[in-house]
Amino acid sequence: MLSNLFINYYETAAVILFGVGFTTLLMQRNLLKKIIGFNFMDSAIYLFLASKGYIAGRIAPVIVNGDTDPSHYVNPIPTGLVLTGIVVSVSVTAFLLALTCRLYDRYHTLDIDEITYLSRKGRD
Repeated sequence: MLSNLFINYYETAAVILFGVGFTTLLMQRNLLKKIIGFNFMDSAIYLFLASKGYIAGRIAPVIVNGDTDPSHYVNPIPTGLVLTGIVVSVSVTAFLLALTCRLYDRYHTLDIDEITYLSRKGRD
């Protein structure tokens, strides 16, 4: 079983990276640290997809010399998913950072518990 971890080291690294990001997302109270944890999780997913899409000995799916045999090429779908995911991830991160800036301007803190307390206090 341990030998499988060393054979599939990209997948193992992706799982560890996802775990670090998920733990950071759950345990930290600082909004910026939560955003960093979210980005760790994104990166882990992209690493996992890229490692699953790679097949040793195959080339990019561009037809060379009229060779149309699919066994000579890698599947382009995981690469497309990773590229699309990166674009979405950058957009979500930009939105989260903008929202964090607005919250900091209003409450003068990045602590999520303190922001919750101050927002409830302001409603009363």
